[in-house]
Amino acid sequence: MCLRLARQSIHWSSSPLIFKSPLLPWSYKYPNNHSLSLPLSQHTTMGKRSAIHSQSNPKLPPEEPTPQPENPSSSSKIPTPPRKIRKLSPKNNNSQQPEPEPEPQVPNSEDSSITKPSDPTPSEAPNTLLPITSVNPLTLDGEIDLALNHLRSSDPLLTSLIDSYRRPSFESDPSPPFLSLTKSILYQQLAPNAAKAIYKRFVSLCGSESEVVPDTVLALDAAELRKLGISGRKATYLHDLANKYKDGVLSDSSILEMDDESLVTKLTLVKGIGVWSVHMFMIFSLHKPDVLPVGDLGVRKGVQRLYGLKELPLPLQMEEICEKWKPYRSVGSWYMWRLMEAKGVVDSA
Repeated sequence: MCLRLARQSIHWSSSPLIFKSPLLPWSYKYPNNHSLSLPLSQHTTMGKRSAIHSQSNPKLPPEEPTPQPENPSSSSKIPTPPRKIRKLSPKNNNSQQPEPEPEPQVPNSEDSSITKPSDPTPSEAPNTLLPITSVNPLTLDGEIDLALNHLRSSDPLLTSLIDSYRRPSFESDPSPPFLSLTKSILYQQLAPNAAKAIYKRFVSLCGSESEVVPDTVLALDAAELRKLGISGRKATYLHDLANKYKDGVLSDSSILEMDDESLVTKLTLVKGIGVWSVHMFMIFSLHKPDVLPVGDLGVRKGVQRLYGLKELPLPLQMEEICEKWKPYRSVGSWYMWRLMEAKGVVDSA
């Protein structure tokens, strides 16, 4: 290529043939009468171009990158870790943000590929103590023994009371719920002897205890009841109870089937029957084993004395303190009455 360009830029003359090329730094003499030379102006111009071209853009062979061996030895080069090539998201090729690395997968408990441990057989199951739940009435044979054993183990402070006082007794009451609720209303806020006398006259007016039914009570007006020593307010309570039975809101059968919470809810609908009256009815008439009368003064004072509290415990504190008595809080309450009875507090039981 260079020779071809040189031939195009030569000039023939009679002088010895001298070949000069702006691309070649040497001259070549041909035989006499056949020498080639360039005109002076052309020679000078081409020479300058050659010098400028050689300085600005020297014809050097391109430098090839030195190939790195796949496994360079430690003596020649220090190995460097391979660089990570981050992939761009296919949705946005112009974005320079690297694609987020996938998060480690957490095994799914519902994955069928994961083998779940089989449930232990009864012989392999841990020996854990299950909470005692009692739904049997305290009049059932052996139920008092279970209650005392539980209270001894759950609350050591009750052990001395259990050993000091007589065994609790909850006599079976064959009276129907309506008769028991009527008696509860008549006994309210009265001394025991005065309450017994009024109750006896009331039963005589009705005929007998078996005849104390809603229809009989509704047939007695307030004036007749007042002659028996029953106040006008208690007469209203008795009539409201009888009306709840007559309207179907309450019945003896439904009361016997209700749980503790439902009993409190339903019976407090009757005028003159509050939570305390329901608790007393549940313990001494229905013989429920797990009733804590948090509003009873004797039980609250007993808990205060037993645990050495500075102040009388509030209902919420009573629930927390006596939690360990479950499911025999009725029996624990019975011992609180015995404790305060010995200190001169009026006995609620």
